[in-house]
Amino acid sequence: MTDRTLDELGPVDYVIVEFPAGAQNFTGEGADELLRLHDAGIIRVMDILILSKEADGTIDAMEIDDTPAVDEIRALEADIAEILAAEDVEMLAEAMEPGSVAGVLVFENRWAAPFANATRRAGGQLIANGRIPIQAIVASIEAELASEEGN
Repeated sequence: MTDRTLDELGPVDYVIVEFPAGAQNFTGEGADELLRLHDAGIIRVMDILILSKEADGTIDAMEIDDTPAVDEIRALEADIAEILAAEDVEMLAEAMEPGSVAGVLVFENRWAAPFANATRRAGGQLIANGRIPIQAIVASIEAELASEEGN
């Protein structure tokens, strides 16, 4: 946070993307998209971790600079705050299946910062937020279509 104050910070989210055993096809395409979002000013990467969960449940967590990561992602290192603690890693890894690898991304939604700042200046505060998984949206649409076809 060198050039911006906390009052200017946009909402911060995290995502965990799991790659099950036998379904890991790391092409670098995801890294390219992450870099594009960062370079466009849509997000600011705050932390990136790679987690692996062995068959016995053992967890290994690596910061991006400890991995053979895509060079472009390494360029984000100067901006990464590394804010996840060991307890966070343990909690996140509980959701993983044994034998899987997961990427954990913590990012600021820079696109939403002006709205968040205006809301704070007006005395507002965030009291809840959430995300609807895309699978739930697809299931809802499919159920609606099935219902319409049945009528």
